[in-house]
Amino acid sequence: MSDYGSNTTGSNNGTTWRSGGQPPAYDPWQHPELYSGVLTRRVFAFLVDLIVISIPVILAVIFIFVFGLVTLGLGWGLFWLVSPATVIWPIVYYGMSLGGPHSATWGMRMMDLQMRTFSGTPGYFVLGCAHAVLFWASVSFLTPLVLVVGLLNGRRQLLHDLVLGTVVVNNSAQARMAQPAGRTY
Repeated sequence: MSDYGSNTTGSNNGTTWRSGGQPPAYDPWQHPELYSGVLTRRVFAFLVDLIVISIPVILAVIFIFVFGLVTLGLGWGLFWLVSPATVIWPIVYYGMSLGGPHSATWGMRMMDLQMRTFSGTPGYFVLGCAHAVLFWASVSFLTPLVLVVGLLNGRRQLLHDLVLGTVVVNNSAQARMAQPAGRTY
């Protein structure tokens, strides 16, 4: 299916993008370097992010345990906070990092990846939170199929990326695209 419609109104003469005017910023056919190795790097970025998310939770559990020993068992009543914290902390982490100035989590930064919207704009906090929720929901229900979806499309988008309209691209390839061409004299 073509991304371009057959709308001949206006000055585009049949090249109007279906979402309202401009073609996508990250076309896999024009810029394949943006997507080379993205799925492999996303897996390693996920593992790094899993460690980053786990460390504060483990430290909180150790603190509550020690606090319980010091208070002769009264502090162990705080263990009920661990379950909600393990849900809220990753959502806040993804929201702040994907919605931050780098548009990438720590793992994505280590793997030189960046999340953008389909039109090329950086992410924002609510999009980062939604990205986390849909990611964890899709992984919970469709674990092997999540990566298969990424193998079947040119942008290497996973299921939650398709739903949210986001792409993950190579940051260094994007930076090379943004640089003006050198002089040819």
